Amino acid sequence: MTKTITFENVYPFQDLPVLVAHHEGLFKDEGVDVEFIGGSGSASIKTDRNITSPDQVSSLIGHGSRSETKKAVMYNACEWGNYRRTQDTGVGAKQIGRRASIAYGAIIVPPGSSIVTPQQLADVTIGLPYYNGTHYLAIQMLEGFVPRDMIKTCQAPTGARGRYHSLMNGELDATTVVEPYITVAEKAGCGIIAESCYHGTEVASDELDMEAYAGFKRAVRKAVERINANKREYVHYFIDYHKDDPVVAALTVDDFNLSRIQVIEPQTIPESELQRTYDWMISWDMISSNFGLENLVDENVQRGGVEALGVLSDD
Repeated sequence: MTKTITFENVYPFQDLPVLVAHHEGLFKDEGVDVEFIGGSGSASIKTDRNITSPDQVSSLIGHGSRSETKKAVMYNACEWGNYRRTQDTGVGAKQIGRRASIAYGAIIVPPGSSIVTPQQLADVTIGLPYYNGTHYLAIQMLEGFVPRDMIKTCQAPTGARGRYHSLMNGELDATTVVEPYITVAEKAGCGIIAESCYHGTEVASDELDMEAYAGFKRAVRKAVERINANKREYVHYFIDYHKDDPVVAALTVDDFNLSRIQVIEPQTIPESELQRTYDWMISWDMISSNFGLENLVDENVQRGGVEALGVLSDD
């Protein structure tokens, strides 16, 4: 009997293995049907230089929005953002393990900008997608170059497409993007000021069927093996998914840096990293110290998922 997982819609940069498993029939082979649920409120988010703190918006306006209305049982997003969403959820959703995709993000400036180093971003307002991966990534990258009180931000569109075009339209002096818009930015002559990669996690409500989740993990692992065997074969996902945007449609596979496409076997969240991230987020008032570390992860589901693969973390 086929089991269904309702899953919030994903993008290649954050979950290429899920898309590959879906399109190549790997979920079906495991007796799982993954139904993608789209339609978040994130498309309506615009650049707004008057919104200068994530406290002015909801952590669940984009990722997690379909989970909160019980239209989807599972979603994934950046690990930092999911710490906060786990605190803010109204349906008891918790993290259940790390996703297979390692996302890449970059801080970019428009062509001709006088900014060429991270130090020059001191007191420059950077457009960020609050509660999304490159919001946190940008802050962590800048902390090595700029005092905390000189890191200035404002709200920018959740999607990298919106942020890139907002930058090129002159609405922002700097912003963050993920693939394929890092490649788009490079081709357009934008400055890449800082770049790094980051983990994401899966989040689910207690309605998740464990047998279905085990099959989901096995299918994702097979997709990871296929991608790592020939990354070039799967680069087209980054173009196809955004082909309605002319700047992406103009790209070819040869334009991409394959080192930015990284996928790993599904894993648990190591306890030491969980603690360090929790402490860092408290230091920025991104999560309440009254929300205990033990509330971030559903350990039973996390263990069940990786035990289906015989994979556990080293921690």
